[in-house]
Amino acid sequence: MKRVAIIRCEKNMDRCPLTNCFKCLTEKKEGFAIYEDCMPAGIFTCRCPGDNVVDLSKILKAKGAEAIHFCTCTFAEKTDKDWVLGNGGFCENIDEIIDKVNKETGLSCVKGTAHLPKDYNIKSWA
Repeated sequence: MKRVAIIRCEKNMDRCPLTNCFKCLTEKKEGFAIYEDCMPAGIFTCRCPGDNVVDLSKILKAKGAEAIHFCTCTFAEKTDKDWVLGNGGFCENIDEIIDKVNKETGLSCVKGTAHLPKDYNIKSWA
């Protein structure tokens, strides 16, 4: 069973309790549909400009995380109807942050959790 952690954005932490992220993780849907079986391994909040995220990821790895998913709100925008890629999400540097985490921890990283935009292809760093 794959142990999966989530890293969220501080800009959304007071509005989102991650209800759908956890639901998708436990039901293996949306961004977590890539796993045959998975379980939560922890959660942390990335603080701008992302300087803390590698250290947080190393802690998650030490606690048994095998993969880290970065919340959809970091790269997609919520509209009245759904989530879209259009203007991006809360983090303009999310790809660089994910790349750095992957390279410095060796963990598989995935861009997306719940609320994936229509026609979005899951991007991962192995």
